[in-house]
Amino acid sequence: MVKTSTLHRYALALGSNRPLSAKRTPRAIVQEAAGRLGEIGRIVATGPILTTEPIGPSLREYANSALLIESRLTPPEMLRALKAIEADLGRRRHRRWGARTIDIDIILWSGGRWSNRWLHIPHRAFRTRDFVLSPLMTIAPRWSDPLSVLSIRHLHARLRKAAPLPRPRG
Repeated sequence: MVKTSTLHRYALALGSNRPLSAKRTPRAIVQEAAGRLGEIGRIVATGPILTTEPIGPSLREYANSALLIESRLTPPEMLRALKAIEADLGRRRHRRWGARTIDIDIILWSGGRWSNRWLHIPHRAFRTRDFVLSPLMTIAPRWSDPLSVLSIRHLHARLRKAAPLPRPRG
């Protein structure tokens, strides 16, 4: 792995909804992944593990969390390290939005934006996902999205804001 002299901070989202055994539940797998992340950087903060409804075809509930990690890894190297951890924890890529043992996404990083063929930071869909924003809000409420320039707190409030009721006709 290539390490730079610059220390980067990453906001990561973790999710699991496929147990590996009776003891290795999705919640336990998220905790195990967080422990493994400590091998590639210094964990600064860990959000709560929330139980959330699935998106897409999977019927199983998810265990979701977020964490902040400091590392000298560049974004592409961090992505490779995350994919290796996912593979070690039994992640197999089958169908999009299907059940998975672990999913670790880079949501934000201290360098602002990053984009190449395999990686886009900030994560393209994080602004619309409560299962990412809720745990992230507990550990990085003031971190700003480099595209919208809104804080995590603001994005979370905006997402949770009640939709206006339809006006009666006639």
